[in-house]
Amino acid sequence: MSAPDSSDIAVAEAELARLRAEAEAAEARLQAARARAALAAAEVAAARARATGAEAPMRADVQPAPAAAGSDLQSTSDAAPRTASDVSSAPPTAPGTDDRAAGPLDADEVAAVIAGYTFEVDTLDLGALVNTEARADAQVRIPLSMMNRHGLIAGATGTGKTRTLQGLAEQLAAKGVPVFAADVKGDLSGVATPGEPSEKLLARTRGIGQDWAPAASATEYFALGGVGTGVPVRATVSAFGPLLLSKVLGLNQTQESSLGLVFHYADANGLALVDLADLRAVLTYLVSEEGKPELKGLGGLSPSTVGVILRELITFAEDGADVFFGEPEFDVTDFLRIAPDGRGIISLLEVPGVIDKPALFSTFLMYLLAELFEVLPEVGDPDRPTLVFFFDEAHLLFRDASKDFLAAIVQTVRLIRSKGVGVFFVTQTPKDVPGEVLAQLGSRVQHALRAFTPDDAKALRATVGTYPTSGYDLERVLQELGIGEAIVTVMSERGAPTPVAWTRLRAPRGLMSPTPHAAIEAAVAASPLSAVYGTPIDRESAREILAARLNAAAESESAAEAERERAEIEAELARQQAAMDEAQQQAEKKARAEYERLLKKTGGSPRTRTSRSARSGSPVEQILNSRATEAIVSGVIRGLFGTARR
Repeated sequence: MSAPDSSDIAVAEAELARLRAEAEAAEARLQAARARAALAAAEVAAARARATGAEAPMRADVQPAPAAAGSDLQSTSDAAPRTASDVSSAPPTAPGTDDRAAGPLDADEVAAVIAGYTFEVDTLDLGALVNTEARADAQVRIPLSMMNRHGLIAGATGTGKTRTLQGLAEQLAAKGVPVFAADVKGDLSGVATPGEPSEKLLARTRGIGQDWAPAASATEYFALGGVGTGVPVRATVSAFGPLLLSKVLGLNQTQESSLGLVFHYADANGLALVDLADLRAVLTYLVSEEGKPELKGLGGLSPSTVGVILRELITFAEDGADVFFGEPEFDVTDFLRIAPDGRGIISLLEVPGVIDKPALFSTFLMYLLAELFEVLPEVGDPDRPTLVFFFDEAHLLFRDASKDFLAAIVQTVRLIRSKGVGVFFVTQTPKDVPGEVLAQLGSRVQHALRAFTPDDAKALRATVGTYPTSGYDLERVLQELGIGEAIVTVMSERGAPTPVAWTRLRAPRGLMSPTPHAAIEAAVAASPLSAVYGTPIDRESAREILAARLNAAAESESAAEAERERAEIEAELARQQAAMDEAQQQAEKKARAEYERLLKKTGGSPRTRTSRSARSGSPVEQILNSRATEAIVSGVIRGLFGTARR
């Protein structure tokens, strides 16, 4: 065996030195995190000790202010089936002590959580670690640069998903990142109005180390097709495409393929499909006698398939979908606007007016996401996302989704990260989102789950199985989480998952109930986008083009028919004229014979006229041969036969 050369030894020593340096740096960061945590714990304990003497007399005779309407974070987790009391009742345990008896995590595990959520980059604050008590010294954060790695916010109804969404949206906007979210219940509009403090809210925020103050975010309101209060968001049928439209209409694979052929024909022939009437016109034309030859080389369309699509389109339009398709078409880059003060603008799509059309609502959001993918440039891994897209009620998107549609969603989610767009799916349980999509998500905020049925218990166990190993009994903890608490794991700035952390989430700074309707109307009226998208446009499109084409064809056919009728009439006239000419010739022949007979009867001859100059006849012959006599004879013949030429 040959001895290693000097270059191999040098490489090995360099690698050893690098690993040793990384280990020392990691140890230093852990020690620093523990020191900061200990300092924060001491400061919190000191602040509580100072505040105890001043607040005790006041609390003896003053009741806490009522919570703001619509708030689900202002209720603490005291009502949860746990032994934890309000965070203000006891100071947190400093790191380095054995607190396994006080909570599910021991000192080392708490220190690991603190180190795992200590970053050197800009972050968003999610909340504080809960280890029976909330730990203000153990803050749970997510790196801003990881917000384009997508995420999931899940939990049963009423567990605080909407407030989590609102808090993240406010922080993103404050850091200059535009946000898009669908306002499903109508209470996200509170981000535009400063929140209302209450003693209960302030006690909660102090307990998790949040320096809470009311604040409003720059907000723009939108409405699908103008159904509701907001700037109208419309799309053309051509831009929507056959795949998404097939999903909305519930078409099978054959019908979806036929619809794709119709879109191909329209694009190839310059037929703009602006609204549903345009699509119906093209479908009707292609199965008509005039349109059938157009698709002869492409396989054609089955009249029965077209009939199904037309019936679905009619039902779709009667449900109110007509208003969503049209012009002016919305430019999705208007969701990327920044306020003059540098804050990102939160774009809220009002949904209550169309929530009874879940397929349309979810598919329209997917269309917006696909449009963003088409128009945005590649940016790689930026320090902050270009846009964060919150997809509320995400289960509606995947319900009854075809394989092709699901593949399109997975591809869009996978690739749009490089465009700087982050997508957060908000739903009740992770099983609502297909595994192919979940595999693309980097951050999870899991609120409480309920297990009232065997299926619920099975889903709970499946959810627990997707988490990394931790010091929690997650199957129990996920059922014990209070309102505004969640199990969190995110992606660190190095791309590695952070430790699982039971987190009491921060409260939003905006109003946790809807903004007054009058304020929303005033904001919409003042928006510069209202002048651009407020008035619908009806330009010449497929319906008008095909109508003009059919009218021109009808006029051409009418003209050809008229020409044929004229030719037939002229031919008939010519035939009748020929018959009349022949009859006239026969009559003239008879008249000449009668004339000659009369001449013979009177003793004259036909040669008399021509030999008149040679010899003189009798006075009777002269009279009979005169022009006057000929005129009289012609008149007699005309009277007898009516055939003499005029």
